[in-house]
Amino acid sequence: MPNTASAAKQARASLRRQRHNKSIKSRLHTLERKFEAAIGEKKSADAVAALRDLSSALDKAAKVQVIHGNTASRKKSRLAARLKTVAAAA
Repeated sequence: MPNTASAAKQARASLRRQRHNKSIKSRLHTLERKFEAAIGEKKSADAVAALRDLSSALDKAAKVQVIHGNTASRKKSRLAARLKTVAAAA
């Protein structure tokens, strides 16, 4: 329980940010699952589209600091490498 008005306001802001960040992270996980499904089914065209959407979402999440910028870069690199192996196999 906050003791001051400013602490109460900060608690409300923290909950607001938490809800916002959770929705962004949830969207990232959904897009990542779509990419993994396309990779699993060896649909390279769908995987390319899913990677494009996921890369954009990762960049946007990093821009507003929901995730760290290096984390976004690392994920994009690893996902692109996975896509390359599927494209080479096809």
